[in-house]
Amino acid sequence: MTLAVRRPPQQDRARQTRERLLDVAGELLAEVGVDRISTNMIAARAGLTPPALYRYFGDKYAVLEALGRRLMDRQNAVLEAWLARHAPGGIAGMADHIGDLLAENAAVTAAEPGAIWILRALHASPQLVHIRLESHRHVTDRLTDACLPDIAGTGREKLWSRLRLAVELGFAADAMLYEEDRVSAGEVRRQAASMLRSSLQELTGRA
Repeated sequence: MTLAVRRPPQQDRARQTRERLLDVAGELLAEVGVDRISTNMIAARAGLTPPALYRYFGDKYAVLEALGRRLMDRQNAVLEAWLARHAPGGIAGMADHIGDLLAENAAVTAAEPGAIWILRALHASPQLVHIRLESHRHVTDRLTDACLPDIAGTGREKLWSRLRLAVELGFAADAMLYEEDRVSAGEVRRQAASMLRSSLQELTGRA
């Protein structure tokens, strides 16, 4: 299914309006959920007419797709900054700082308006699943690129498969904390970091 997503505007004022619409949509998602949110509701909250909103998004699923892509892009930016700091130290350097990556990713996600509802939409809506999948594959690609030079005799496909599971576990641990209040967020992230650190260290025979 092709969603009615318009090309992002180039003019500053139009870009600001689009970002405002996304912020409002995220706030409304947190209030009313995916089923009830509508383009009319978003436009009214943003102080715009529905035709003005349709210059940016063709329907509510186009808004949700843009929200999902914005969140995934911000998470990916955290990864790129982390890789820039720690990939030069090889797998060992990255493994020692995996907790930083989890914490920084959690922080940027928590700062996103309606983040938990965006993540739920990316899991539950068939029109949107591809956004999360593309992003998680991208993260796996980047980690594979960073780890492969340190590993002799391991094919890229095998390494990618292992890291893909690690990526999913990391995101799943963070997503759980938006719903489960019987566990400590800090302890969950410490345990997740420990598991992912061991997984990386095993690649080089350190663990």
